[in-house]
Amino acid sequence: MSGVRPGRFIAFEGGEGAGKSTQITRLAARFRAAGEAVVVTREPGGTPGAEEIRALFVQGETGRWTVETDVLLVTAARADHVARLIRPALEAGQTVLCDRFIHSTLAYQGHGKGVSLETLKQLHAFATGDLWPDLVLWLDAPVELGLSRSTKRAARQEAETPQEQRFEALGIAYHEKVRAGFATLSAEDPRMVRIDATAPLDCVEAAIAAVVPLRGPAGA
Repeated sequence: MSGVRPGRFIAFEGGEGAGKSTQITRLAARFRAAGEAVVVTREPGGTPGAEEIRALFVQGETGRWTVETDVLLVTAARADHVARLIRPALEAGQTVLCDRFIHSTLAYQGHGKGVSLETLKQLHAFATGDLWPDLVLWLDAPVELGLSRSTKRAARQEAETPQEQRFEALGIAYHEKVRAGFATLSAEDPRMVRIDATAPLDCVEAAIAAVVPLRGPAGA
């Protein structure tokens, strides 16, 4: 589309309870205050079809699906999400802030559950046209701290929403593999920036602001 500034795609990654949703909300507010068009979304989810798949993916018992089914569910949700929301927003010159994307799949199903990273990347390429974020903010916190935060959040939300604790219930050893996976991915991928998620919220926000420049309104 001629004359439209290219959009930018920023993914927030991290383990359970890392504070991604809080910091996405803060960054989106900062961008909007500067006049920037922002789309905030999440994975799995973001579109009506992908949200239906999310319910299958994150609710229920830990053994509800095989790992192969997990991979196919999250990939199917991502295909719809990219086609119907993310790519159109980027083509319109908007900034997309996404709570999880491909690096979560690589960490959770790859490093955490042993699925070949190459297989995951091939499925991702097929499902999305090989769309990767421009920047990945990895909010890193110790596993026990993150799970404690996530459990408290779920208790507050229990009366309002169905439990989405399927992955939290997999236990500390699994989540340690996931955290180590994010560390490995970060060391290999220059798009990833580690953010210390144990710091106070305002400090985390400042650390993110230091690596994510404002762009302001298109054409400004």
